[in-house]
Amino acid sequence: MVQNISVTDAADLLKKGDAVLIDVREPDEFKDEHIVYALSLPLSRLENGIKILDLPQDKIILFQCLKGSRGQMACQKLNSMNDCPNPIANVEGGIQSWKDHKLPVVSNLENKGIEGVSIFRQVQIAVGLLMVLFIVIGFMGVTVGFLVAGLLSTALLISGLTGWCGMAILLSKMPWNKR
Repeated sequence: MVQNISVTDAADLLKKGDAVLIDVREPDEFKDEHIVYALSLPLSRLENGIKILDLPQDKIILFQCLKGSRGQMACQKLNSMNDCPNPIANVEGGIQSWKDHKLPVVSNLENKGIEGVSIFRQVQIAVGLLMVLFIVIGFMGVTVGFLVAGLLSTALLISGLTGWCGMAILLSKMPWNKR
């Protein structure tokens, strides 16, 4: 069972120095915007990274993501490792709830055009557009369109399960994503 904590309680723990906040979103999401106290450790690198951090055992480890689901997965993953002596909790609602409560964040999103769109959203837009295109092609009688749409959805599923996304890597190298 994953323990959840409200953003206000998390903020209090962090201000008192009783907790460490780990942002489990991908590096580009963290770079665009993050909670002031957060350390970046993507969910895809959690198992090795948590050992490297060597956190004091008297600190509560708080995991945070965009809305709470990846933070919850991080708690579950760390619980299953059975070698973390620290108490752990997921920050309910993630950075979105943190901002809704007007708590401090570091943001690099001001004054940006397309660069303000995260890699994650760019992947969603690109895959969604390609799937619609190939489904329309499939309905036009070219059955390969359905096959390609199926492959795209499979790739998206694998990306979600593993945290690795080839399209995100490709998009991160595009000129509009260079900073």
